[in-house]
Formats: sequence, structure tokens, C-alpha cells
Amino acid sequence: MTTSLLWRLPQAAVPVTGRPEAFPVRRVYCVGRNYVDHIREMGEGDERDDPFFFQKPTDAVVTDGSAVPYPPHTGDLQFEGELVVAIGTEGTDVPVSGALGHVFGYAAGIDLTRRDRQRDCRAMAHPWEAGKSFDHSAPCGPILPAAEAAGTLDGELRLTVNGELRQHTGLDLMVWKVPEIIGHLSRSYRLMPGDLIYTGTPAGVAAVHPGDVIRVEITGLPVLTVTIR
Repeated sequence: MTTSLLWRLPQAAVPVTGRPEAFPVRRVYCVGRNYVDHIREMGEGDERDDPFFFQKPTDAVVTDGSAVPYPPHTGDLQFEGELVVAIGTEGTDVPVSGALGHVFGYAAGIDLTRRDRQRDCRAMAHPWEAGKSFDHSAPCGPILPAAEAAGTLDGELRLTVNGELRQHTGLDLMVWKVPEIIGHLSRSYRLMPGDLIYTGTPAGVAAVHPGDVIRVEITGLPVLTVTIR
């Protein structure tokens, strides 16, 4: 008779503004190449490709106010400020026209990246996990329910490091807007409540070091602040 080992593992969860319950995280999806200025910044041209996606482990999610340890195996840890979409209802092959109906809410996020490892992976045509999918690499601010986030999708993103502005963009400059992202992603994956989608970063990415304070502000949403330790 086969037996199984059972143990309780903590589930990542993100606070929800105005509610005592948290948002339990099921999966973390990230969109690549979604701002033309960042594509150019990375030396990757400026064409409008189909969106592509990668994932981070669920336990990479850390919440507002966290102290994020500087990760091993890198000398070039970089920030990428992003809008995060929290999915609230199941969907497969979702039409763009109905995509926003699957959104539970929105949050400010950071896609922390081991840029040197990402470049190594890209040069060898390897998956990006070493550069993207490591511990504490997905800070996420409190989620604001979609019904309360009027104006967010037409708003702005600002990221500062130690009070200095490093990234600033209008969310309308995303190559693929939120409904299109949901539509494309749901062709390959069944979206479920608890999924988070990081929607890509604009230009201005750069390295951070222990002691640096990263702050992300998006129109209408709670602020996200983390410290690198």
C-alpha cells in the first residue's frame, strides 16, 4: 500500500483593499515585450509581436512593506514596475470583448529580474527561469477590486528608487492592453480565480542594491513599497 507524506504549506495571498479576506494566489503569469520603449531599451527591435508569457512560482509573491533579500547567483538585480491583473472567474478562450468581466481587481507590482542570468538564458536559447523565476521575485501591492478602479487602465505608472523617479509611463502605451492579454493567455491556459497577470514594464529598468527602497504608484491603486536587503 502506498502512503503519502502530508504537510501544510503556507499559501501566498495578497491583501484586498476594504476586505478582511485576502486573495489566494493560484498562478503567476507575466507578459514579455509589452512596451515598445522597453523593447528598444533591451535592444530587441520595436515590432508588434504576438504576446508571449512566462511564469513565476506562486511563492515568489511578496506583499507591500516586505524586505526582499538580494537573491543569489546574480550581480545585476533589476526592477520592472508593472500593472498586475487579478483574475476572479474561470475562463478559457475568452473573447476580448468580455475579458474584463473575468477581472477581480488590479494592483501595483514589480517583476524583479536577475538580468545577467536572463541574458545568459537568452544567449543560449534557454528558458528564462534562472532570470525571472526565483524566490521573492514578484512583489505585489494590495488589490483594489475592479469596480473601484475606474480610470486605472487609462492612468499612469511611476516607479521610484530611494525617491528618485526611474520609470514613468501611461498604461495606454502597453502594446497589448489588458483585454487582449487575457484573451491571448486564455487560449493556452485555463484562467482561474487566484491567477495574477503581470502585464509588462516600460523603459527605465536598472539595477538595485541592498538598502534600496522601491516604490510603485499606479493611478487609483494602493502604493507598493519594498526594500532590498
